[in-house]
Amino acid sequence: MTSDPIPGGFAGDRRISRKNLLKAALVATAVPLLAGGGVALARDAGSAGVPLAPTPDCDDGDGPTHDQMEGPYFKPNSPLRTSLVTAGTPGVPLTVSGYVFGRACRPIPGVLLDFWQADANGAYDMSGYAFRGHQLTDRSGAFTLTTIVAGLYPGRTRHIHVKAQAPGSRVLTTQLYFPGEPRNNTDTLYDPALLMNVRSAGSGKEGTFDFVLDIAQDPTDPTDPPTGPTDPPTGPGGGWAAGTPYTAGDRVTYGGVGYRCLQAHTALTGWEPPNVPALWERG
Repeated sequence: MTSDPIPGGFAGDRRISRKNLLKAALVATAVPLLAGGGVALARDAGSAGVPLAPTPDCDDGDGPTHDQMEGPYFKPNSPLRTSLVTAGTPGVPLTVSGYVFGRACRPIPGVLLDFWQADANGAYDMSGYAFRGHQLTDRSGAFTLTTIVAGLYPGRTRHIHVKAQAPGSRVLTTQLYFPGEPRNNTDTLYDPALLMNVRSAGSGKEGTFDFVLDIAQDPTDPTDPPTGPTDPPTGPGGGWAAGTPYTAGDRVTYGGVGYRCLQAHTALTGWEPPNVPALWERG
């Protein structure tokens, strides 16, 4: 298929897919433009006009976003926040935005995204929660992360870790990479399918990436995330209740079973403890 103009003034050699058309509609109705007037589409051409390796699409037989190893620096109980920095945080400012889709190209709201990365010097905070945080996708399936460009440490190229979990579905653990990094050629874990599209924006960078989760989104498929109050499992609610803010260590019962909270969050319908092992553990 030939390339066509992309909303926001970008163009690239890419297929027109249902996902891209949906993203254009979402951006036009609900998502603000980025600095400079462009739209944050993960398949836009890079700042040099060279198309990047595309995010895995959700149609035409392509697979979901690739998984990768967790690595040694993951910590549970990260704070609920969309920004990992303050005004005085050293490093090159970076904003990463995008959407989370299922295989049927429909956006998924309420997806838990847990990010962690190295600081500007390539160090991970193992005593606290610097450069660690989780968030939930909004009603349009969109997310935005405010951070810095991750630093380098021996043996690895620049990357950002992430865990993604839709309600009632398994956890995807993966990593996001930066284009044009010399170490991309020597890092044995590097996967070009996980490249963000990154461009300069003033003194910082803007990156985009779309996750495609292995969710069929068929109305009869049990892996579909719940979409309304009648979808979650039935049974006695015990101490768990939607709309309640929970902190790490809180204990509740649901369906007669006890659970311990792993990460601070505000409970949503569809996030009952049996559905989300990233938030609750049994016991």
